[in-house]
Amino acid sequence: MPEDLGELSPDELDQRVEDVRARMRPLERDLAELRSERDVLLTERRRRERLATRERRTAAREAARGGEAPTVAELISEAAGGAFDEYVYTLKTGGEVRLGFPGARAQTVAFTDGRQVRQARDLAEAGELYEAGWELGSPGRPGVRVHFPGTRQERLAEAAEVFVRQL
Repeated sequence: MPEDLGELSPDELDQRVEDVRARMRPLERDLAELRSERDVLLTERRRRERLATRERRTAAREAARGGEAPTVAELISEAAGGAFDEYVYTLKTGGEVRLGFPGARAQTVAFTDGRQVRQARDLAEAGELYEAGWELGSPGRPGVRVHFPGTRQERLAEAAEVFVRQL
């Protein structure tokens, strides 16, 4: 608006504001309809994501029950090498977990010889410790420390309760 609005009377200024608002109403209505359509589509996307997650968890539970999925202990005892990140870990309930501590840069597994604790950073190191007679866990606390992705919630799970599948 190149004109000087300071020269307009209060009535003229009010009239122009009303004119602009009248021109905006159809656009606001269209925008509200577009937002509503977008929200319906996003709701459908979230519904599909929840369904896929539920199906993955069910498949993981069925594989664990059927003996098709190896446990983390079996993986470590049989693996020649590789990274922990090459696999997906699930609890017997089907919930996906990561190995080690929440917030850690890399997944690790703790081993103990009864006196000391060492963290294995990959399957090769874990295999070496396992072959040397070290056990999963820490002194007096056998198991595998796991945490739920995206949370600070962690727990110590029995090695037979953590199942593995390759990515």
